[in-house]
Amino acid sequence: MLADHLRNIFQTFFLGYALAIFACYLFLAMVSASVLKRSTNLAKISHYDPLIASPFAPVITVIAPAYNEAVTIIENIKALLALYYPSFEIIVVNDGSKDNTLEKAIDAFELEKVPYVIDYKLNCQEIRGIYKSRKKAFNNLTIIDKLNGGKADALNAGLNVAKGDYFISIDVDSIIDPFALQKLIKPFLEETDRKVIATGGGVRIANSCRIENGHLIEINIPDKFLPRCQVIEYNRAFLMGRLAWSRLDGLLLISGALGIFDKEIAIAAGGYLTKTVGEDMELVVRMRRYMAERKIKYLIPYVSDPLCWTEAPSSLKVLGSQRNRWTRGNIDTLLRHRKVFFNPKYGFMGMVSHPFWVFFEWFAPIIEVLGIIYFMIIAILGQPNWSFFFVMLAFVYFFSITFSTYAILFDHLAYHRYKKKRMIIRLIFTAWLEPILYHPLNVYWAIRGNFDYFILKKKAWGKMPRAGFAKTT
Repeated sequence: MLADHLRNIFQTFFLGYALAIFACYLFLAMVSASVLKRSTNLAKISHYDPLIASPFAPVITVIAPAYNEAVTIIENIKALLALYYPSFEIIVVNDGSKDNTLEKAIDAFELEKVPYVIDYKLNCQEIRGIYKSRKKAFNNLTIIDKLNGGKADALNAGLNVAKGDYFISIDVDSIIDPFALQKLIKPFLEETDRKVIATGGGVRIANSCRIENGHLIEINIPDKFLPRCQVIEYNRAFLMGRLAWSRLDGLLLISGALGIFDKEIAIAAGGYLTKTVGEDMELVVRMRRYMAERKIKYLIPYVSDPLCWTEAPSSLKVLGSQRNRWTRGNIDTLLRHRKVFFNPKYGFMGMVSHPFWVFFEWFAPIIEVLGIIYFMIIAILGQPNWSFFFVMLAFVYFFSITFSTYAILFDHLAYHRYKKKRMIIRLIFTAWLEPILYHPLNVYWAIRGNFDYFILKKKAWGKMPRAGFAKTT
């Protein structure tokens, strides 16, 4: 009797947890659909010409940390130089690269070392030199050469040199839409009641896309299975996750690949934390705390347009390292800011979004593994409830593919970036395989990330070698 009672308790818990997480994601999808419909309609009547022509457009600093990025550095700087905005500067931070990243940039853009007085508002590793181009065409390009300190340290170095009122943090391995700056700065200029402290932008996968001279020429579906799964994953995260959280005033994460911040608030909050591998999420949470603790009304909007195209890992080793780091970064941020957890002082972030990340982002893979272990034990003891097992399995599987299919269709209907029907069909087919072949890998990497964080105390960023856009698949 006791065994039966315990079994019913466990089954009820796992079923309740599954229903709760699915209900939350369904609600987020409904909110995202409403916001996406409204934003796409507004985009059709939005005009950016006055902003582009205005001499009063705020200066934006684009900061791109680079570590061993020799494969893609030239194309990416060319893409940044081609941004369509009246007043911006580009700061590429060579974070002690061991390859010839700096040398390739010097040769390609005719750079020379210049004298420069640096105001160290934020601590960072020693800056060895500032480089500017001899050509007027590249007068808004600055290269910082510094000792290696990690991405967060490189961003702090860029902030110490930045002249703009706003700054964009990007990954140097990414291709940015030429109109990204004007779309991202728009929420800062439109809001009157609350202070906009940051804005995130949509990120998509560039693998197998044709890129020439830093420009996205042709958009294709990745040839390899792993990057193709990440296309679906990014659609879910950016179109059906962050868009909804932004609307609900609970966004905790702006992707390190593309985000714009109020420089004054970011520096006042302490800049990027160098003792974490999740510096992008940690800064957003800390800036939100900074505003909430001073009782200043603020806002973090999200621009769902695909404004950034990044190279996704195509090997298990590199992808696993990335997901391990993401897990450790999430855990570290949630624990560092545990004061926010169910704290009404921090509003929606404290009462909803932070607990959501704890229960449904951090704990989800752990509970999934515990569920598998539980059923294996029950099966070994000869008391499996096969009907419950198969119902749960079918429910989880079909919810997953339905959710992914909606994410694919959301992106197609809103932006129509994949022009050929066979591309959409191929993505939908991948969505049917993803829960079986790709999701278990993510669960394993998340569990390994927990083990590395709590047991091994791992702090390293991990290597992210690039194939380069010309060879990206």
